[in-house]
Amino acid sequence: MKEIQDYIERNKARFMDEYFQLLRIPSVSSQSQHAPDMLACTDLLRQLFLAAGADRVEVLPTAGHPVFYAEKHVSPELPTVLVYGHYDVQPPEPFELWETPPFEPSERGGRVYARGANDNKGQFFAHLKALELMSALGGPPCNIKFMIEGEEEVGSPNLRAFCEQNQELLKADALLISDTSMIDPTTPSLTTGMRGLCYWQVELTGPSRDLHSGLYGGAVANPLVALAQMVAQLHDAEGRVTIPGFYDKVRQFSDQERAALAAGPFDQDEFNRSIGIPEAVGEEGFSTRERVGIRPCLDLCGIWGGYTGQGAKTVLPSKAYAKISTRLVPDQDHHEVAVLFQRYFEGLAPKGVSVKVEYLHGGNPFISKADSPAYRAAEQAVWDAFGSPSIPVYSGGSIPILSVFEEVLGLNAVLMGIGLDSDAIHSPNESFRVDQLLNGIAAATRFHQHFVGLQA
Repeated sequence: MKEIQDYIERNKARFMDEYFQLLRIPSVSSQSQHAPDMLACTDLLRQLFLAAGADRVEVLPTAGHPVFYAEKHVSPELPTVLVYGHYDVQPPEPFELWETPPFEPSERGGRVYARGANDNKGQFFAHLKALELMSALGGPPCNIKFMIEGEEEVGSPNLRAFCEQNQELLKADALLISDTSMIDPTTPSLTTGMRGLCYWQVELTGPSRDLHSGLYGGAVANPLVALAQMVAQLHDAEGRVTIPGFYDKVRQFSDQERAALAAGPFDQDEFNRSIGIPEAVGEEGFSTRERVGIRPCLDLCGIWGGYTGQGAKTVLPSKAYAKISTRLVPDQDHHEVAVLFQRYFEGLAPKGVSVKVEYLHGGNPFISKADSPAYRAAEQAVWDAFGSPSIPVYSGGSIPILSVFEEVLGLNAVLMGIGLDSDAIHSPNESFRVDQLLNGIAAATRFHQHFVGLQA
């Protein structure tokens, strides 16, 4: 470890400079005006990976944004690790809530603030620098491939086809991903499970045009009112989702499993304070940790329609819209839940409005194989880098593409995330602790060393 830490310390200033270069590129995959920035990001990745010792780099097209691929081949006799990440980032809006501009990274109090600082540029940057470190200190102990995609933040719509078309290129013995978080800086953890996802946009239509609310109000169905009524019926008084069949396949965790989940450090009061809420709410009979880890949920992610500008406009709107998501747990299937939701939601519509439900994207829940050599290598690597044994956790978030990796590539991912909940990913003032980044480089390096040892 000393040799690893010494290299990181000697090169820290340059590492941070290159990291800042990456963060300055506004690679927002969901906004078409940033298409040139997506290509600029892959150009920079090409330079960084070649300088780090990769002997093959390619920008591979998809029907959307390209996939960046890099490879360090050592020997056909050695195992191969595939590292996955994504170079696209969430939209930074609302800009006014950022203390510093989202694409002008700044360091304050040991944290780097910028969009993508953690998710996912900072986390995959640790693997990039681990490649450099290993190349400089005698070479990696195994073959390493990198697949850095540009559409994760929009649901990876083209990655299944890419994986199906490039199965030989992506062939590997282990899949390593850093796109999750740890409990806290002194309590490292490995994510052993993630919830699945379904995401819809719904559209309600009433009259054929916006109407004067005085001349027509009370005689014509208002789609905004109808939408609010329908959304309100998606939960019961106990916080359970009311969609018929929604819980039919939900895995019931044993008392022993629930006790193990509760054993991890968690401060409910600090949780409430950290996000500014008076108290946590949710499905009755379950703790906060269970609600966000092993229980499914449904959320209204956005709702709009009518006049929302300054001042008054007496309008009865023609249309109303909402974005709705569910998080799924083992053994729910996102295709089945998508059908259940559409059937139920359309049936909630009152007279006078029509409903359109568009399924945007989704993915199944994920469970990591904790007895695999790759998982055990990650446990040892995290212990080496962070100084404490890791705790297994279930994450409430989703990486829908994980199920595709299992189905198409036959790879069960190891989720060795180095972020923290306090990094505020997807929010204004996203950040990443510098010490987490540097320890992440060490952990990524040690993973490959341990993995080869366990394969022998």
